[in-house]
Amino acid sequence: MTSWLIFFFAIFLASLAYASYKSYRKDRTSDEFIFAGSNIGAILGFLTFSAALFSAFTFMGMPDFFRVHGVGAWVFLAFSDALMVFFLIWFGFQLRKRARLRGYKGVAGLVKTCYGNNFAGYLIFASAFIFLIPYVAIQIRGISIFLNAAFPDFLPYWSWSAIMVAIMLAYAAIGGLKAIMYSDAIQGVILLTVIWIIGATCLEMSGGLQNAMAQVAEANPALTTLPGPKGLFSSQFLIASAIAIILIPVSQPQFTTRLVVMKDLKSVHRMAFAVGIFAILVILPTASIGLYGAVKYPEASTAEFLSQALLFDQSVPVAALAVVGLFAACLSTTNAQIFALGTELRSLLSGSDRSIMLITKTSVFIFSMIVLVFSTFMSDELVLLARVSFTGTSMVAPAILGAVIFKNPPKKLLWLSSAALIYFILSLLDVVPSQYGSMNLDFLLYCILFVLTLIIMVRHKIKENKNET
Repeated sequence: MTSWLIFFFAIFLASLAYASYKSYRKDRTSDEFIFAGSNIGAILGFLTFSAALFSAFTFMGMPDFFRVHGVGAWVFLAFSDALMVFFLIWFGFQLRKRARLRGYKGVAGLVKTCYGNNFAGYLIFASAFIFLIPYVAIQIRGISIFLNAAFPDFLPYWSWSAIMVAIMLAYAAIGGLKAIMYSDAIQGVILLTVIWIIGATCLEMSGGLQNAMAQVAEANPALTTLPGPKGLFSSQFLIASAIAIILIPVSQPQFTTRLVVMKDLKSVHRMAFAVGIFAILVILPTASIGLYGAVKYPEASTAEFLSQALLFDQSVPVAALAVVGLFAACLSTTNAQIFALGTELRSLLSGSDRSIMLITKTSVFIFSMIVLVFSTFMSDELVLLARVSFTGTSMVAPAILGAVIFKNPPKKLLWLSSAALIYFILSLLDVVPSQYGSMNLDFLLYCILFVLTLIIMVRHKIKENKNET
């Protein structure tokens, strides 16, 4: 397989080099470096948004999630992503309107400006840092698990992670956000192509969809029903997961920024619908791979299942393309989120353009090193760890929505978001319970946040209307 790997990797790396070259500008400002000229069309916009959203956790996490927990995996992700597409249209309009009025340097900077409060900006940056670092680390962890299992004697475990981070830093430093978007487009096409080839092959080896479902139903009937063999897919889990995913464009800055840099609102709408189609096209074949794993590798570890299903059970060219596809998928999320953290830090800075650019590039490097260290300690539960990241960042959604919706947002939303974020972190550290009777903490927090946010916003709107009259 070596010659095929060299061939596909050469094409992939040459594409990244070309993207970096096309994006490089010698005398660009920090705004051009960070926001890609704010002139992104619908096609590039949907590819970069999709590649950042559907990454290594989709390629590797979702098949394994389906294999272990059953058909609820489809409901968990597909239904939630469909709802997110409709939310994108409304939120994109509101966000771009507020960004035009108040300026946009990043989500943290926008919230800081809207509330007129430094703490507001620090809160948004802290939530992103705390939960995006582990999320990026699980992407690197996932590809390292796969490559180390596939080529156990080729390189040390940590080397795969280091190579990935080095490549990401190189083209991000050269081309900025524009280079990252071009590379995302390349990686999105590779991801979609590879996952369909492997999904179709796995379905064929399972004897077709009907035969595979019959075998799964016979071997482990709980995989075909909710809440699944381990009882994971309860109503509370599915509702809380849907909320966390719907709020991704609000609470995860790598996606929020992509909405702002689109060239016009029409491009945002086209991008949103295209992301919805891409979601279905990506998730469908992961179910086929998961079915195959449930039939053939029901007791295997995550690493064993992934290396067999995605590599050793495939033809040599497909296996080589799978390695490149997984590498590309992981790279797209890694660069998007680490660069977003640098953008958020930059939005809180003041000073000369040159000093801000230097600090931003340095911070991206430091965040990358932190992620590299974290990736060695993460577990193999890629999807569940991703869900924790989505849930954690969504705790500050009330504060962000307040800044986007209101001219003078109520500061009570800041304290509400702060309290929810702190309490959720304490639950992850086992300082406070993560379960109250039969109610999961994340579901309970969402219920409380929804009610209190609605009350605060309605009262504030009534107050604004009285002041105007």
